Amino acid sequence: MTVLSAIVLLGVIIFVHEMGHFLSAKLVGVRVLKFSLGFGPKIVSRKYGETEYLISSIPFGGYVKMFGEEPGEKLSDEEKPIAYTYQPVWKRFIIVFSGPLFNLIFAIILFFCVFIYGLPVLLPEVGEVLTKSPAEEAGVMKGDTIVSIDSSRINQWDEMTKIIHNNPGRKLDFKVKRKGEIISFLIVPEKKMVKDIFGQGKEIGLIGIKPSGNTFMRKSSIQGAAADSIRRTWEISVLTVVSIIKLIQRVIPMDTIGGPILIVQMAGEQASQGVLNFFLFMAIININLGVLNLLPIPVLDGGHMLFLGIEAVRR
Repeated sequence: MTVLSAIVLLGVIIFVHEMGHFLSAKLVGVRVLKFSLGFGPKIVSRKYGETEYLISSIPFGGYVKMFGEEPGEKLSDEEKPIAYTYQPVWKRFIIVFSGPLFNLIFAIILFFCVFIYGLPVLLPEVGEVLTKSPAEEAGVMKGDTIVSIDSSRINQWDEMTKIIHNNPGRKLDFKVKRKGEIISFLIVPEKKMVKDIFGQGKEIGLIGIKPSGNTFMRKSSIQGAAADSIRRTWEISVLTVVSIIKLIQRVIPMDTIGGPILIVQMAGEQASQGVLNFFLFMAIININLGVLNLLPIPVLDGGHMLFLGIEAVRR
């Protein structure tokens, strides 16, 4: 199951990326000779029209081979209009950029589908109150449902924790539903130093409660899903860039980076937890691949885009 999940995951991601290069090349009039999922010796191949479609033996990648992209190729005047090398810079830039762009667009589509279908989210129900905590001292009890905080309506657990975390040491007005009655509590979140995902310390507020674990399916409207999917893709893209910077600064240890084996393991884990988890994981990996490919490193699409930018400036 793990291997099958990984094959599906990597196959879809690579296909989307290379399809971006392929379609943009076709769009600007460049002949595509090969479209391969994987590298190395071919396992299966079929030729349709002017393009050979392949599945190759090494699954961690793929490529689109275009006519006239090899340096020093001798081409006739009739062949130059369909050759990659002889295209203007803006056309070659579109071809190169379309791979990462398709990964980001596909992530948006995956998020959109998941948000339309619905995600299980925690209800703002108290499952446990920690002893000697601000919540216990105020009178909050197990089974209470948080209705609002400072007139902000609370529908799910994350909405509540965000407000509490952002207001350490500040008095907050909690409205709690208990056995059909609405009760008010004034609670001051206790200041705590915690580590963020990068291991750096930050101050947040805590009141000492844990969720009950009860959930509901939150479905979004078409407009809401579209907005949320774009926002989520942007947030993860920014997080990916920040993570790269933190790696360079050695805030994040290099040994925490996962390779293909970790992706295979995580693909299996996410698939075992359901289709929604697998789709969300696929969206995140698509974003990671799209952003990483935009880095200005020669072997990546970003490196090619950098050289194309230099070519454009130097004319």
